[in-house]
Amino acid sequence: MKKFNYVILLSVFFMACTSNTIIKKPDHLISKNQMVDLLSDMLIASGAENIKNEDLERNVNYFPLVFEKYGIDSTRFKESNFYYTSRIDDYEEILKNVEERLKAQKKVLDKQIELKDSLKRDSLKNLRENFKKVPKKSGKMDSLKMDSLKMNRLK
Repeated sequence: MKKFNYVILLSVFFMACTSNTIIKKPDHLISKNQMVDLLSDMLIASGAENIKNEDLERNVNYFPLVFEKYGIDSTRFKESNFYYTSRIDDYEEILKNVEERLKAQKKVLDKQIELKDSLKRDSLKNLRENFKKVPKKSGKMDSLKMDSLKMNRLK
């Protein structure tokens, strides 16, 4: 019975949270397609914060670079994002497209990593095979090499 009460309480809570209020369309609304691009890049930037960059730095804020790439400011993004979140159907469509794009990018990156790893394995295999083919030198050393070895051992 307690579970049933929690279910009723949660459904009342969710119905209270959903609002029929539609926010006024901002003057400089970002298009849906550009929002998909922007949100995709923002999620990538968010994930890259904790990864070392080329300068071996962590916790770098890449969001200003994303905004600069699309020629918008954070205020315009917030207004557009707020507008789309008030229109749940539109926002779900945007997020679905973002998810599809990120999955497609992940597939491409996984294939590139797999190719790079296979090339690395093949080159190591070739090196090992070539190393086995190199003829070994005779066991005799000339006197200069013997002297240098003796000197290194004494040091």
